[in-house]
Amino acid sequence: MSILTKTKIITKKEELQALTTNLKKEHKVIGFVPTMGYLHEGHRALLKEARANNEIVILSIFVNPLQFGPTEDLDSYPRDFDRDLLVACEEQVDYLFYPTVEEMYPDTPSVTVKVHTRTNVLCGSSRPGHFDGVATVLTKLFHLVQPNHAYFGQKDAQQVAVVHGLIEDFHFPIKLIAVNTVREEDGLAKSSRNVRLSQEERKEAGILYQSLAAAREELIKGNNQLDDLIAHLKDKVEKESSGIVDYLEILTYPALEKINQPSGKVIVAIAVQFKKARLIDNIIFDLSM
Repeated sequence: MSILTKTKIITKKEELQALTTNLKKEHKVIGFVPTMGYLHEGHRALLKEARANNEIVILSIFVNPLQFGPTEDLDSYPRDFDRDLLVACEEQVDYLFYPTVEEMYPDTPSVTVKVHTRTNVLCGSSRPGHFDGVATVLTKLFHLVQPNHAYFGQKDAQQVAVVHGLIEDFHFPIKLIAVNTVREEDGLAKSSRNVRLSQEERKEAGILYQSLAAAREELIKGNNQLDDLIAHLKDKVEKESSGIVDYLEILTYPALEKINQPSGKVIVAIAVQFKKARLIDNIIFDLSM
């Protein structure tokens, strides 16, 4: 039997909802991994975690137009469904939901979700409306899939924080599982964007994780001069690479609020613009432990 027959593809909302309704009646535990496709090692980590802890694994691939801004090119977003299907089969996904835009948004939405907090910092500050689009499509997907567990990569920590708020505020009976970032040997977070780096930029890109690790070490040692620490690390990144720092921030987590005296759970997050790729990364740790 071909490996490509092992994952069932579903393209219609009604079919997916009928399936998951029956699975819930059978008390099956469902793990859900929502993605926009072009799957990489980070996505594999989510799928492996879901496979290990659920009876049924559902993967969705949908490039959601609502989370693209007016200056962002939806059409140029990378797509490779055949390769994604192979990954799904290799990771033993039971069902792959692969709808069209017309299937998910047959008409102009009369209701969308508005995210009020956790969005005015990090990537959200330069992408107004992005997380509204994320929250809207996830609300639709959560209703269709009815998962027990939903899996997201901690690399996009702001998205995880927003989804945490969505699940709590809308009382979804879902447990959010944030899976640790998958990294290269030099610490660079694995991402589909990494292929856009030149050979020289790829050699330099390890500086992102090095700067995050340095910030964590300083905070653990009790350094509370956050402005000076951030300025020093930004300067270091730009001196040791050709990238330009978009932001480097130290915030509470998951509330993503500014802090003066670091304590409790914090995130150090960075975004660096190289010539053809904008890379993001973060580390989250608890200073009270």
